[in-house]
Amino acid sequence: MKILTSTLALLLALTCAAAEHPELARVHAANDARVAAMLSPTREKLDAVLSSDLRYTHSNGQVDTKASLIDSLLDGSAKYLKYDFHERTVTFPAPGIALMAGRFDVKAVVKGNAAESTISFLAVWRLEQGEWKFLAWQSCKVPPAAK
Repeated sequence: MKILTSTLALLLALTCAAAEHPELARVHAANDARVAAMLSPTREKLDAVLSSDLRYTHSNGQVDTKASLIDSLLDGSAKYLKYDFHERTVTFPAPGIALMAGRFDVKAVVKGNAAESTISFLAVWRLEQGEWKFLAWQSCKVPPAAK
C-alpha cells in the first residue's frame, strides 16, 4: 500500500509539473522586475519591462501610457512604498500572451496623498522580441471586509 501511495503521489507531482506552462517562471520574473522598478524607479528598469503600447488603468480610473507612467514615477508624483501580493495566477490564452490576475496590498503616495489599499487586478503580458513586456493593467480597490 505504501508503494502504491508513493507511486500515485509521484505521478500526481509529475502531472502537475508537466502541466505548468514553460513560460510561467519567465512571466513571474518579468512581473517581479516590474514591481521592483516601480518601487525603486529608474528609466532603464522601467523601459526594460514596459511595453511601448502600455495602457495602465489605476484603481481610481486614471489611465497612463508608458511615457506618462514613467514620468509620474520618476518625478515623484507617484511613489509606491509597498507592493505585497496575496495571490497571482497566470494563464496563457494565446501564443505570446499571458494574463496575470490576483490581489495585492499597496501603499503609495500620489500627488502628496498617502493611501493604502487592497487591490484586485488583471495584467496582460506580451512576448515582444523574446522578452515578456507589461502591456496592460486594470485594477480596482477591494472594499474592507464587513464587520
